[in-house]
Amino acid sequence: MRAFWLGPAFVVPALLALVALTPLPAAAQADFYKGKTVELIISTGAGGGLDTNGRIVARHLGNHIPGNPTIVAKNMPGAGHIRAANYVFNQAPKDGTTIGTFIPIFVMAQVLGRSKSIQFNPAEFQWLVSTSSSNSTVYVWHTTGVKTLEDAMQRQLLMGGTGVGSYTVIYPTVLNSVLGTKFKLVTGYASTTEIAIAMERGEVQGRAGNNFNSLVVEHSAWLKSGKINLLAQVGLERERDFPNVPLITEFAKTDEQRQILRFFSTDIVIGRPFVTSPGVPAERVALLRKAFDSMLRDPAFLEDAKKTNVDIQPVGGVAIQKIVADFMNTPAAVVAKAKAAMEVKDATERKK
Repeated sequence: MRAFWLGPAFVVPALLALVALTPLPAAAQADFYKGKTVELIISTGAGGGLDTNGRIVARHLGNHIPGNPTIVAKNMPGAGHIRAANYVFNQAPKDGTTIGTFIPIFVMAQVLGRSKSIQFNPAEFQWLVSTSSSNSTVYVWHTTGVKTLEDAMQRQLLMGGTGVGSYTVIYPTVLNSVLGTKFKLVTGYASTTEIAIAMERGEVQGRAGNNFNSLVVEHSAWLKSGKINLLAQVGLERERDFPNVPLITEFAKTDEQRQILRFFSTDIVIGRPFVTSPGVPAERVALLRKAFDSMLRDPAFLEDAKKTNVDIQPVGGVAIQKIVADFMNTPAAVVAKAKAAMEVKDATERKK
């Protein structure tokens, strides 16, 4: 390609003309969203932390999208969050009028090839933002007398579970396989809210997969009154507000155990993400990312989040996109070990 030098007298008018011919994404897309409805798909049932977070976003995001569309939140639980992910990836319009918020277990499910029902590639979602990132937990009811993960290696504990692909099932199973805990799963609960009720009734003795930012909202009374004993947390670093609860990786006795437990701790960083479908035009993705950025600095949104004790520690969409791409490229040897650790050996279906 030949290069030509253009003097200032030509360059400045030419650049101004180019800017005039290239409208900013917000201006270009304002007419698209005006009068439209954007559906916000939530991959859990009503009442949990992801649902609460999603509904706060639904109340405010439209104020920051040019054209001010109406945002309608819809719950779509099922198949360990895969049902909602399948919908946003395949069935939803590829025009930016559908946004999804999922517990990021579906990324791990794809890496492990755990479900034939997966009809998506996580790396191909358009990742918009994560409004917060928080470690997950493993805890038991106070009446068990079990206070440490080492205690759980000595006696059997009934742990409530939802779907096979959920954290409520995965974490106890992996800890049994890798560390020798004696968790027995009672599966078939429709939601984590049902598991909480079952714990209070004495049907089960504990659960896993409750992120700290959800736990402090849903069950702050449990924490204050000592109704639960926190055995471990899942993440890459200890949660700032819970520095005395050990990470599951800290219990590893070999490099292999540490690799496997770290694998199951990595996707926690994704937190509470929001995505849109593959195929949405790049300028509209940029517009939505900008809208989320504006919303996350909006005093009205922050006040709403504070009132409901929803934690806001955002991670940008571009950063999340890279985390997901890297996770999808986990070495095959580590994936094989992780798969073996997920084989459920002790579980029963609850009686309904």
